[in-house]
Amino acid sequence: MKNKIKKLLIFGLTGVCLTACSGAGTTKEAADTAETENTEASDKQTETTENSDNRKESSRDIFAMDTYLTVTAYGEHGEKAVDAAEEEILRLDALLSTGDENSEIAKINSEHGGSLSEDTEYLIGRSLELYKSTDGAFDIAIYPVMEAWGFTTQDYRVPGQEELEELLKGTDLSELQVDTEAHTVSMPENMEIDLGGIAKGYTSARLMDLYREHGVTSGMVNLGGNVQVLGTKPDGSLWRVAVQSPDEEWDYLGIVSIQDKAVITSGGYERYFEEDGVTYHHIIDPATGYPADSGLTSVTVVSVDGTLADGLSTSLFIMGAEKAEAYWRDHTEEFDMILLTDGKELLVTEGLEDSFETDLPVTMIRQK
Repeated sequence: MKNKIKKLLIFGLTGVCLTACSGAGTTKEAADTAETENTEASDKQTETTENSDNRKESSRDIFAMDTYLTVTAYGEHGEKAVDAAEEEILRLDALLSTGDENSEIAKINSEHGGSLSEDTEYLIGRSLELYKSTDGAFDIAIYPVMEAWGFTTQDYRVPGQEELEELLKGTDLSELQVDTEAHTVSMPENMEIDLGGIAKGYTSARLMDLYREHGVTSGMVNLGGNVQVLGTKPDGSLWRVAVQSPDEEWDYLGIVSIQDKAVITSGGYERYFEEDGVTYHHIIDPATGYPADSGLTSVTVVSVDGTLADGLSTSLFIMGAEKAEAYWRDHTEEFDMILLTDGKELLVTEGLEDSFETDLPVTMIRQK
């Protein structure tokens, strides 16, 4: 384990420090004396610059999926790849948004089923797999419960126990049926689904595919803090991603060095409200209908599979450290993780031993 970080600024994009809105953190590129923050993003502006190795950088900031997103690609085909990335982000946002009554998901919810596009069928399939493997911790049918708490509308309130018990009756995904031959889905009238817990990870994975299709071998996307990178940086070095700290005492929990991977973080500090002196965060435990009280403050997942990383970051937070460790030991080839407990203990799986740098004390999670 390397211990090198003490308020250290690491830069991953030439001349730009991307401050994440929420989630994993920020990519940064080496600078000794200055930090330039990109805090006001325009929807359409593309910045193209020449790197020291004479490779072009094309970068664009986009507002979609209720957050600011940054897409960056290097090389002669970078600008076309960024154009395609923006188009894909907007397409998926329109397809999957529960807040848009014309989206495929909104129509499925209002009609209790319907035809499935390729993207939606894939995401529901992955969601069902995660639902089973996490013993229900990942549940796309928790949406009505989220609505009851006001996390989808920002009209916050604490629902009554009877209301929650009634809503939880519609969260059993075994009652959701997908016909893979007819490409349709059906579900009970008391069920509504939301793919938001997996959609950004899927989007970043799709953008990596688009980059490759356009001949790009070096690039990154930052979807509201969900970071995924393609290849290495143009100079051949690894991308260095700052893992967001929920504690104001620390700038970052640490830096993880990656290539061809996603880094995605979930934590109760991202969205919450207070009532009668009690704080309620947005990560709902499907077993209780209440915000998860697992003893974890944040979970960061590192994986080559952005879709998996997105889904697991929330699921492992709900499961808590002990169950998360057991789950990782059964899936060590698929992901690694960084857990921060409520007691400020940092737990890191051994797959990150040589790639995660921090000044904080670390307990290494190893295979038994």
